Amino acid sequence: MLNTVLMGIMTTYGWFITIFMMIVIIFYSSILVISSLQLRREYQLNRKQTYDDYLNDYYSKPISIIVPAYNEEAGIIQSVRSLLSIHYPSYEIIVVNDGSKDETVAKMIEHYDMVEVHKVIRKQIKTKPIKKIYQSKFLPYLYLVDKDNGGKADALNVGLNFSNFPYFCSLDGDSVLEADAFLKVMKPIIDSNEQVIASGGSIRIANGCHIENGNILNVGLSKNPLVIMQIIEYLRAFLMGRVGLSRHNLLLIISGAFGVFSKHWVLQAGGYKTDTVGEDMELVVRIHRLLKERKLDKKIGYVPDPVCWTEVPESMTYLRRQRSRWHRGLFESLWTHRKLTFNPKYGSIGFISFPYFWIVEFLGPVVELSGFIYIILSLFFGGVYIEFAILIFFLSCLYGSFFSMAAVLLEEWSLRRYPKLDQILKLFVYSLTETLWYRPLTVFWRCEGIWQSIKGETSWGEMKRKGVSK
Repeated sequence: MLNTVLMGIMTTYGWFITIFMMIVIIFYSSILVISSLQLRREYQLNRKQTYDDYLNDYYSKPISIIVPAYNEEAGIIQSVRSLLSIHYPSYEIIVVNDGSKDETVAKMIEHYDMVEVHKVIRKQIKTKPIKKIYQSKFLPYLYLVDKDNGGKADALNVGLNFSNFPYFCSLDGDSVLEADAFLKVMKPIIDSNEQVIASGGSIRIANGCHIENGNILNVGLSKNPLVIMQIIEYLRAFLMGRVGLSRHNLLLIISGAFGVFSKHWVLQAGGYKTDTVGEDMELVVRIHRLLKERKLDKKIGYVPDPVCWTEVPESMTYLRRQRSRWHRGLFESLWTHRKLTFNPKYGSIGFISFPYFWIVEFLGPVVELSGFIYIILSLFFGGVYIEFAILIFFLSCLYGSFFSMAAVLLEEWSLRRYPKLDQILKLFVYSLTETLWYRPLTVFWRCEGIWQSIKGETSWGEMKRKGVSK
């Protein structure tokens, strides 16, 4: 009797995993088609001519660049240096030191010849106290705000209070921008007559690249397999996921590493939420919610062309910590705004975006993990369960490796940031192996994030930086 019940459970769950994966594959296939068509349309343009006009002050909008920094002594000088060489008519740089325990402040003051200044700040969002404000003597648009530790979101809110311009960019302290990134990321905002109120750009991995004085001299690949797999993962997330979702204003995430927002609408939404580890996604969801509730036809977009290069973890310890934290942030954002799910008041955000992020992004790892366990159990049960296991493994390869390979091909077809053939071939070969080792690891870490959410864990976790620029 027990065996019969167990066999029934195994069969039912085998069908459940199979059907779930088939539905997800169909959804991803649709996203892949939409992304491919959009990229094809974008890259038939004369892109140099497209962006030259925005070098004129008449067309552009001034931007405040906010760089939250916590223990960023390894890369903060190079990151700021890359910002000083960007091609954009009018901007200011605000580095917000969030109570660093290292030499972040001292390095900034010494390298950029900064002096203490007194400035009245309009406190539109409540934040931790500011200790001192510094300004560069030879670069008057470069500021350093030294504050008590309050987390990244609090640092961004301080930058918002301090900023002078109608648009702002949040940029990680370990990031390096390509020179024309702001021209490209601001284009949809300007072209839409400000109907687009936020715009995100692509994030690429700097580990393995040759970067000097904040400038990308040579795009390379790291020899570390973990880094290579993250490159493929980022290509998939940005070129497939975000291009496809933003096409129909369904995007719920603009990466905290590089995104431009209308300051007015962020202040209307209440600024960054400080009690979450996923402040970037939570803000975007809150803005969507605000717009829908006010019945306003505004959009949040994504542009694949502007590229920000950033450092990623090179060890299992830090990568595991990052992925668990990201999944906790995803849950916090979805749970905080759970009333949007299948709510007709919020249109396609409620009926498409939220169900997708709940079912595929949040709960998907649980189903995938159980699929891996099912494959192992089938070896002991034998019979029809082996057939189910083979089918599940095949679908896992489609779910993981196939779409990752497609993302690599999209990169070669459109942006071509990796110019050498051997680099593309290496990425392609590594993507074939994703289902065998890397995806099970990230699935486990994301499930770990769910367990941490259940336990109520709120810690951010230390991340070790070694710097990406010389």
